[in-house]
Amino acid sequence: MVGLVVPPSITDEHEMLRQTLRQFVQSRVEPQAMEHDQSATFNAGLLAEVGALGLIGVTIPEADGGASMDATATVIAHEELAYSDPGFTLGYLAHSLLFVNNFYWASSTAQRKRYLPGVLSGKLIGGMGMTEPAVGTDVLGMQTTARKDGSDYVINGRKTFITNGPEGGVFLVYAKLADRITTFVIERAFAGFSTGPKIPKLGMRASTMSELIFEDCRVPADNLLGHEGRGLTNMMRNLEIERLGLAAMSLGMARRCLDAMIGYSTERYSFGKPLAEHGQVQRYIGESYAKVEAMRALIYNVAATVGPTSRSRLGTDAAKLFAATAAKEVADAAVQVLGGYGYCTEFRVEQFLRDSKLIEIGGGTLEAHQKNITRDLTQR
Repeated sequence: MVGLVVPPSITDEHEMLRQTLRQFVQSRVEPQAMEHDQSATFNAGLLAEVGALGLIGVTIPEADGGASMDATATVIAHEELAYSDPGFTLGYLAHSLLFVNNFYWASSTAQRKRYLPGVLSGKLIGGMGMTEPAVGTDVLGMQTTARKDGSDYVINGRKTFITNGPEGGVFLVYAKLADRITTFVIERAFAGFSTGPKIPKLGMRASTMSELIFEDCRVPADNLLGHEGRGLTNMMRNLEIERLGLAAMSLGMARRCLDAMIGYSTERYSFGKPLAEHGQVQRYIGESYAKVEAMRALIYNVAATVGPTSRSRLGTDAAKLFAATAAKEVADAAVQVLGGYGYCTEFRVEQFLRDSKLIEIGGGTLEAHQKNITRDLTQR
């Protein structure tokens, strides 16, 4: 693993977390990664192991069973896990950030007592339903509706591309109640709720996704999360840490591909000398290293400014926008440097090229980040 510059925001506690994760990744994550990519299955048992280490509630206060750490710790977790298994890390992100973190900061004490033990252990898998078949980035155009019916809410509509859909037992779902976005906690056992078949996809195959289907789905009033009509607040607050997590995944994937290039280019000979002595290969490695370091500096700098009561929409948009494309470029360079071996599965860089593309789409498209950044800069 190539030596990289340590961001100034990293504390001793952060370093202990990183070392714990690297040991876990080497012993438990790496051995199963290729198998689950090839079988397109999510390793639910591994998520429970992550939960046993206390790595699901990184951002949750210790009093409620979490680790009481910050956004920087979240970045470390996603970077280290994605170095080995981006697909699993995406499922972890959907569970730990899209459900657990989002749920916690909007939930009541009673709701926390009911759901946190299961999801923090990783034995109850969570997800989040926002994207719909007819509207993706246009979240405000969502068509899933909720109406009050006695002591229940009744939800109708569909969500699609939902990570952890096939395995999830509980979902945080957005719907329009009297045309105002509202958040609900949906259990798989609720009447009128079902999920569609697993959706095949280009990359991130060790993570699964499906549709969430609501057909007069009855939701107890106690499962309203927060207040009626306040779902947009929950959504926007959580989008920032989600984008940091996705940017950190890009960093982890890029680091892995850079290491693969360095290792291969020093061992493989061409025209009587190591590949690393050829100028074309040096360009790929040099530019990739610069991109990895630029990603690291931006992501960790932004992470130091993000928390439950502090916002950095401009920073998180910029971090994900840059990191997503940079990671794909580094993965593409790795495939090129490794040549035929890069195109085949042995070194796994072809997987990282496939996986890295998702970050340019999920959690906000490149175009959405460009629009958001331009709007924020021109309104200042």
